[in-house]
Amino acid sequence: MLGTIINATAIAGAGMIGLLLRKGVPENMSRTMQDGLGLLILIIGIQYGFKAENLAVIGISLALGAALGEWRQWEHRLELLGIRVEKRFGNGESQFVKGFVSSTLLFCVGAMAVVGALEDGLTGNYSILLVKSMLDGILSLLFAASMGVGVVFSALPVFVYQGAISLGAGFLKPLLTDQMLNNITAVGGVLIAGLGLNILGVTRIKVANLLPAMIFIPLVMLLL
Repeated sequence: MLGTIINATAIAGAGMIGLLLRKGVPENMSRTMQDGLGLLILIIGIQYGFKAENLAVIGISLALGAALGEWRQWEHRLELLGIRVEKRFGNGESQFVKGFVSSTLLFCVGAMAVVGALEDGLTGNYSILLVKSMLDGILSLLFAASMGVGVVFSALPVFVYQGAISLGAGFLKPLLTDQMLNNITAVGGVLIAGLGLNILGVTRIKVANLLPAMIFIPLVMLLL
């Protein structure tokens, strides 16, 4: 799990630097920074989405994932977690929950989190997570500078999520073929694109309620 520890530390450390930079940033500049990040995340999501092996698999997985996510209210639960952390550490930060939820989804969704954690758990090779740590660190710095301290605390869900994958790597590895990883990446891209639109204020998509789609991909691929 060394790679996951490095990843979570990079997010928290870079986020703290972003908070220091934020103190001198005017409100209008912060809003423009968020818009720029939203556009970047939208493009990243679209790029990942083109990796889909089968659009039918993606569509069915998203539909099933939406049903489960809405039933179990994944977005609401993630927001409640953010609110609890905010009450303890937020100090009245107005964008705490938004920063926490947005950055948690961004850092957890994607093939690098899954594949990197698997490699770390199976072989101890954390090179993929090292690259992810650098990318996440840059985004964490920028996010914290525009959305505040909630971004720093997103390191906790990242640690739990990737750590769980690493610990369960022996069971998960045989299930993840190249085609399945491409479809997982594509679904992650759709979610990231939705997150980018939310940050831009264009939509209010419940991205976390679509997260179960990534769980349904193996089942849907098996059936089709």
